[in-house]
Amino acid sequence: MSAVEWRGAAGFAFRPLPQKAFPCLQDRDIRERLLKWSMQGSIAAQAFSFDQQFKPYQKDEFVMVVLNVGETLKEKVQKQIACNFMATLEIPFLIICTVYMLHLKYGWFFFVYFTSFIISLFHEVLLLEDSDHYDIFSESDRKEFLFCLFKHLCIGGTLCQFEDVLGPYLETTKALYKDLVSVQKNPETKEISITSTVFRVSAYDGSGLCYPSRTAHAQTFSYLLLDPARRHVHALYHRFGGGAP
Repeated sequence: MSAVEWRGAAGFAFRPLPQKAFPCLQDRDIRERLLKWSMQGSIAAQAFSFDQQFKPYQKDEFVMVVLNVGETLKEKVQKQIACNFMATLEIPFLIICTVYMLHLKYGWFFFVYFTSFIISLFHEVLLLEDSDHYDIFSESDRKEFLFCLFKHLCIGGTLCQFEDVLGPYLETTKALYKDLVSVQKNPETKEISITSTVFRVSAYDGSGLCYPSRTAHAQTFSYLLLDPARRHVHALYHRFGGGAP
């Protein structure tokens, strides 16, 4: 993405916000975890502002301009991701307890599923649709941005060293979620609500997939989090196998 302001055909002008910090990605403990999970150096977050009111029907043009790509694209794919869990809410307690009980019952074991290394029954629950325990996570849970982050961190990169406990994954997921997702408080009711709309995006040119990488992988992803109230966009990027955006 460009380091200066740019404007697209839809009229939106974007400007990078280098002063916007994502504390979790600078935290020493989290950086050490990302290194252990083979994600450090290949995961990045950026922030941008835009200058016009966003309307839902403009989402296709909006995402195209955010990606700052030319007319060589033949197709762009965006999938809206649910974002309903509050930033202060951890992954549902019942789910965690259930997975923990499975751990106590079955223990840890190793096997391979496609190109992802799964070292525990917990990873089976995350990835294998024909697992006897797959429905521990409901379909609505699996569609949530919070769950997507959690799953990405649990699977990690090419040389991931997996954790023996859930704590580091939960703490890192919560910190990253709070950095990326925008909220607002109702001055009358004092209730906090999420204002972000989340998209997972990819793009294709004449040669095929070109963004977020030429090689498709579940762990190569780009999320855009749009806050129409503040006119801000947060972008989260990761490339499986290494390589910053």
